[in-house]
Amino acid sequence: MAKARAIHGLQPQATTGENARKIIETRLDELYQWEKYVGEAYRSRELHDMRIAAKRLRYTLELFADTLPPACAVLVKDVEQIQGELGELHDNDVMVALLRLCLGSVGGGNPYQTVLTQAPTLARQKSQGKIAVEPGLVAHMTDPKIAPSAEERLGLEVLLRAYEKQREQSYMAFREHWQQLQERDFRRELLYAIQG
Repeated sequence: MAKARAIHGLQPQATTGENARKIIETRLDELYQWEKYVGEAYRSRELHDMRIAAKRLRYTLELFADTLPPACAVLVKDVEQIQGELGELHDNDVMVALLRLCLGSVGGGNPYQTVLTQAPTLARQKSQGKIAVEPGLVAHMTDPKIAPSAEERLGLEVLLRAYEKQREQSYMAFREHWQQLQERDFRRELLYAIQG
């Protein structure tokens, strides 16, 4: 997960609104640093980092809502929608990786599969907040003695296809929404709104 950028130029003698604008501008820049990956459907890590940036921007806007112009409230909904769309995409990525791992098809290009199969470093990654899957679950799923039966494999394959389809739909919904935001120049709109 990408670290939050440090905020520069905050002044203790400035108003809360002035400092809030500097923080929001930094968080908005963080969000847009990931824009170059929007057109790359399988840049899962980068799109997840974009989701985290959207979350930081949203929470900042909500935190300072009382000091910001009312026009900002509507824009928070757009940021919340981006966060939700990317969150759904991330959830689908993780489920696809887990199902592929369970079916034994590691190496399909999903970065989550790589993370999930690196068992020796899994505990360290978890302690650093980089993974949310229990190492025991991954060990269980990769244990050759616990291979799914033919009937279970069929069910898992059907489930995998459903999640892959859902992932594609999630990505398309996000990408379409992002394009609409860019057509209306969302970045400029938000920067203008916080100036009041």
